[in-house]
Amino acid sequence: MTFELIISPEAEAEMGEAFDWYEEQLPGLGSDFLLNVDAALQTILRNPKQFPCVYKHLRRTLIRRFPYQIFFLLEKSKIVVLAVFHARRSPKRWLERANKLS
Repeated sequence: MTFELIISPEAEAEMGEAFDWYEEQLPGLGSDFLLNVDAALQTILRNPKQFPCVYKHLRRTLIRRFPYQIFFLLEKSKIVVLAVFHARRSPKRWLERANKLS
């Protein structure tokens, strides 16, 4: 089955912030971050049910090499990315987004 990928504006902003931060640390590292995010998104698109539900219907995957997580919802023919969060940030923010959809 082919899924449509929808990335929320909040998740886009989080990816942009992380990219900028990594680029400041070491030129090219931000691009590596985005490549790893893209790889994780492609894995989600291939088999979204392989990732565990961490809250109600919200699923999560980890990004390789970087301490970030992608939180997403699997709908009938869509995958909606709600957040791209640093693993040390409080889960309160992604929980608030998930509860808005409930």
